[in-house]
Amino acid sequence: MAHDATIQKALQDAREGRLDAALSAVRLLVKRQPKDPDALQVLGLLLTQAGEPAQALHHLGRAVTMAPNVAGYRNNYANALMNAGRAADAAAQLRKTVELDPTYARGWLGLALALTESRDAEGAVRAARSGLALRSNWPEMSRALAAALEAADRIDETVDALVDAVAASPQDAGVRGRLLLALNYASRPAREIFEAHRAYRSVVTAKSEPPTPSADPERALRIGVLSGDLRTHSVGYFAEPFVRAKPAGATLVAFSTSAPAADDPMQRRFRGFFDEWVEAAAMDDATLDRAIRARGIDVLVEMSGHTAHGRLSALDRKPAPVIVHAIGYPNTTGHPAVDWRVVDSTTDPADAGADALCTERLLRLDPCFLCYAPPPDAPEPAMPAVDAPVTFGSFNLTSKVGDETIALWARALAAVPGSRLLVKSKSIADPATHAHLVARLAAGGIDPARVETIAYTKSVAEHLALYARIHVALDTTPYNGTTTTCEALWMGVPVVTLAGDRHAARVGASLLRAVGCDELVARDAEAFASVAASLAQDRARLAEFRGTIRDRMRGSVLLDQASYAARFHAALRGAWRDWCASRGA
Repeated sequence: MAHDATIQKALQDAREGRLDAALSAVRLLVKRQPKDPDALQVLGLLLTQAGEPAQALHHLGRAVTMAPNVAGYRNNYANALMNAGRAADAAAQLRKTVELDPTYARGWLGLALALTESRDAEGAVRAARSGLALRSNWPEMSRALAAALEAADRIDETVDALVDAVAASPQDAGVRGRLLLALNYASRPAREIFEAHRAYRSVVTAKSEPPTPSADPERALRIGVLSGDLRTHSVGYFAEPFVRAKPAGATLVAFSTSAPAADDPMQRRFRGFFDEWVEAAAMDDATLDRAIRARGIDVLVEMSGHTAHGRLSALDRKPAPVIVHAIGYPNTTGHPAVDWRVVDSTTDPADAGADALCTERLLRLDPCFLCYAPPPDAPEPAMPAVDAPVTFGSFNLTSKVGDETIALWARALAAVPGSRLLVKSKSIADPATHAHLVARLAAGGIDPARVETIAYTKSVAEHLALYARIHVALDTTPYNGTTTTCEALWMGVPVVTLAGDRHAARVGASLLRAVGCDELVARDAEAFASVAASLAQDRARLAEFRGTIRDRMRGSVLLDQASYAARFHAALRGAWRDWCASRGA
């Protein structure tokens, strides 16, 4: 009984944010009972939460050695392998788990996730469906199936599967959020996608109980940042300018919702920018709500939305008086506790009815809602070989390459006889996903003989160097590239984009206009092909662009970190003043 009580108390402490106390108690238990596999299991799980993967694997592996036929032990060991970035090893353990017990549903869940991560999307789909055959109404497995289908670039199937899952579990916030994320990739009407986001409020049933701090519009603010991407991640690069330059007197608190990454250089740098860093990945929603309130946050900047590591459900009771979404999600959140969303007048033009497609009020951070920090080790721009065929390219995720995008690209290639297309995306490391992409391109009129694909490069520098093989980059629609667009420009490659009818389809236009490249923004498909073709066939213009664009970018608003940080914090101050005015201050 004392053994069970110690473990249960430790697990409760971990859920409520007292991870150090939980670890101390279970370490003592293991010291007293070193051959107790249950205690080893719990210690391993707690060490995973604490960001100590090597130690976690040591203890979880010992438990498996002691009891090799216990499916749950092997499952937990596999989860730790996943957290350590060893997805293939995790999949091997999980295959053994479901061999030991084919009815062990969590084994099928873990296998689906591990196979998705290790680029076997078709195998992951089969594993997820095996799990759903055991438990048909299982939101967590429905999300795993959706992740596998999306990894296979089967976006329409992803949406259909999630629509069914929402119908089966309408109050499950995780399933509904996963559907909203998938809809950003789909060619559906903007109004339909908005209505789906607005319906998210149906899962928010908690009573809103926002704190009421001193409503002084000019006092120093306590600013919280809630994100799972304060690390080496595209969101991290765009967040750094405003985090680095907090206003005098302000307090900045990070609530990090991804596992600690002590070996991540960007996360180490981020930690130095904040006055306090709260590890929130292991916290349940109630604990995270209390953690935000306990620190007296005036303005909370939420940066994940419905993406991985997003914690919108922890905002249900509104733990800060002002909540602002920024950077991390290309659409309205639909959450009633989120007051504002950072955009600009290109991504969300007021005269085009953009405000009617958001549940938040819009903070237009003109002239551009983003600020780019180029990689310090990027190679110098270089032109393709003189005798190289005209090569169009895209390094966007191929999940963004739907029928609309393929139609655009096909027109551009048709306008330049003999031209080629280079596609780079990590998803096509999976042979089945690669075959699916090639088939979709062919169905859309792009001859596979004109297509070259690359899945991986060994480093960021090698990834960027590949731009020396591309004459003109082609954007995706209705979900534009963001980091990829900035990287292409930094490497001297012009990016042609189509200005669409929603935020995600207008980010390319915002970025290009921010660096003075309005001529690369097409109004329709015909113009897209015309701009791409005329550029591709003008070698002198391409060489001039490649030789001058970095200086143009350095002098543009897109790279002006000081100006951007000032605008961003002024916008937060404006949102705070608005709240104070609503309090009658």
